[in-house]
Amino acid sequence: MSIVYIIRAARPDDLPLLPPIELAAAKLLAGHAPESVLGETTSQGDLKRAQEKGLLWVALANNVPVGFAHVEVIEPSAAHLKEIDVHPQHGRRGLGTRLVVAVCTWAATAGYRAVTLTTLRDVAWNMPFYARMGFQEIPSAQLSGALLSVLRDETRRGLDPARRVAMERSCSLPLDAAHLQNSLGTQR
Repeated sequence: MSIVYIIRAARPDDLPLLPPIELAAAKLLAGHAPESVLGETTSQGDLKRAQEKGLLWVALANNVPVGFAHVEVIEPSAAHLKEIDVHPQHGRRGLGTRLVVAVCTWAATAGYRAVTLTTLRDVAWNMPFYARMGFQEIPSAQLSGALLSVLRDETRRGLDPARRVAMERSCSLPLDAAHLQNSLGTQR
């Protein structure tokens, strides 16, 4: 049986299935992030609030969640991609790209100026992946108070601030999933 992948808004019954995806994806970052962070999952309360506000998308494989993207609105003009995970068993099939496209498309339609995120600077499927999708590093002097707060919280949780980077993608940039996947060479 072939696998059919789709991206859609999360539903309440998806929520309990997301923490195992988050933990499985975190294993890929072993050696890049502290074990304490790799064992964290987003609370069901946070997922429920995001789902109710339309800020949570899932990647489905034959109608079963295998990935998700979680957005927070931490400042008026930008949507913040707080978390994106794809289960490693379904990696390298374009799902990460498709989730980012869904978030960026939603943000543009909702009237946001940009999508922001924080990620690891030196991991191939982190900063370089987002850069290929049009995200650019935000210079330290231009970080908003909200993004500085996110970075401070990450440092408090044990992430090395020298390895973290804040990035943004303008919502005015064209975004086409098929074009992005083809331009990436290998699909995420």
